[in-house]
Amino acid sequence: MASLSEMPVTGKIGIVLVVAIVITAGLYFGVYKAIADQNETDAKALAGKKAEIAQLVPYQNKLDDLTRSIDALKQQLELQKRIVPDEKEVEGFIKMMQAEAQKSNIEIRRYTANPVVNKEFYSEAGYLIDIDGPYYAVLDFFQRVGKMERIINISSLSMASVAKPSGAKLKKTYKYEPNETVVVNCTATTFFSREGATTPPPAATKPAGK
Repeated sequence: MASLSEMPVTGKIGIVLVVAIVITAGLYFGVYKAIADQNETDAKALAGKKAEIAQLVPYQNKLDDLTRSIDALKQQLELQKRIVPDEKEVEGFIKMMQAEAQKSNIEIRRYTANPVVNKEFYSEAGYLIDIDGPYYAVLDFFQRVGKMERIINISSLSMASVAKPSGAKLKKTYKYEPNETVVVNCTATTFFSREGATTPPPAATKPAGK
């Protein structure tokens, strides 16, 4: 067999071409094709992720709307808790009533709790109270109570002059100031929610003025 040096130029060129083709084919199938296949796989995966993201884009606005709705519901829940607390909160109820009494310049002499009445979705807590003060100051007090954030109903109202307080069915009489003209006995009923409550208590009613 002739050595490479003895071969004609065309033969040498042919051998070089064959070797180059073999090396190129080896590199292509051994290295480049694997890289190309991986790149194609990655490209398909990327395209799939982009398609998923494109499908989720319309829901972004809905998610924002849902978040705003949840925040609004939370605010409504907090307001509902102030209007109809989860618990009886006797101390808080008395503090609120005393604050309105001071604003109206009248006196609340006593609070006598009635038995709690449980309804299907809420409970009623009633208190017998004795009030005295100037006539228009007492009316102002009831108006303030009617505008309070927490629901408080005034019922069974009896009013009389300080000269004849027995007409108001008071449990006892008190030492009245010279500017006081009327005494009142009534029931102040507040409400608090029960577990699983879905229906609010009835709307507040206003006492009849005289």
